[in-house]
Amino acid sequence: MGRFFISLERIVKTGFINFFRNLSLSIAATAVMVVTLTIVLFAIIANATFNNTISQINEKIDISVYLKDSVTDDQRKEVINTLESLDNVKTVEYISKDQALEQYRADNKDNLDLLLAISQTDNPLPATIKIKPVDPGRIDEIKSVLEADKVKALQSDETSYSGDRKEAIDKITKATAFFRKAVFIGVVTFAVISMLIIFNTIQMAIFNRRDELTIMRLLGASTWYIKGPFIVETMLYGVVAAVSSLVICNSLFVVQSQAFNASSLGLLDMDFANKYFADNFWIFLGLQLISGMLIGALSALVATKRYLKFHQTKQRKLKLK
Repeated sequence: MGRFFISLERIVKTGFINFFRNLSLSIAATAVMVVTLTIVLFAIIANATFNNTISQINEKIDISVYLKDSVTDDQRKEVINTLESLDNVKTVEYISKDQALEQYRADNKDNLDLLLAISQTDNPLPATIKIKPVDPGRIDEIKSVLEADKVKALQSDETSYSGDRKEAIDKITKATAFFRKAVFIGVVTFAVISMLIIFNTIQMAIFNRRDELTIMRLLGASTWYIKGPFIVETMLYGVVAAVSSLVICNSLFVVQSQAFNASSLGLLDMDFANKYFADNFWIFLGLQLISGMLIGALSALVATKRYLKFHQTKQRKLKLK
């Protein structure tokens, strides 16, 4: 056990020495990892912010079904029961003609012309069934029920899920799906690029120390004793990159550009992003450290394994000769 800890100490110490010995390579690999981890972190925060915005928008999305005055209580209850049985229906609210009129007056209390016009006629507003979906992306499931001949015969007008409103809801749904796929592809792409660059960095480091490694191999050094320092070195890349990434993100949030708040898309609520980053700072730090060290360690394992395999093959060929 004592020998194990001595070996471990030497491996860690050698890893630290190699990190500073190959400073230019270390800086290059760390810089790429900083970019990768920063993009990953921003993608996580942007995704959470986007989901929050979408959630707020979804809360405002509902489908209004306008009923004819001739619809009986039994017919109305049958429609409501059918809608409530659907998995994608969150709530169903019935608004009577009188309630609709009261709401209309409240919404237009500052418009005297409209209030005067509505008071000079019998209540023209229809009774309404308001349906709030769980997932706006599956509104077609609700729509198929509303377009059934039996239900459609009870409607005085088209549902609110039509025309420009339908187009807007569909665009929001498609934008959400596209954004989530884009974030995933972007994160995976940069992680792979980062691993390839770190892999090549380790390959260069191995090439620079090939004579030293050959001597270690001839003296009977174990595979892990050779791999260990490279793994420690690349894990240091991850630690430095993780801390740097958090510092960069924090600085950007502190001096954030007003361009995001002024965005015509209105999809990024920077106040929420700031709060989300601050509330989850220690979680992000942990995730960044784990991700950085994992990317580094995997890159080093692959690179050293490839070198050792090549070295063993070369030794076998020399023995055969």
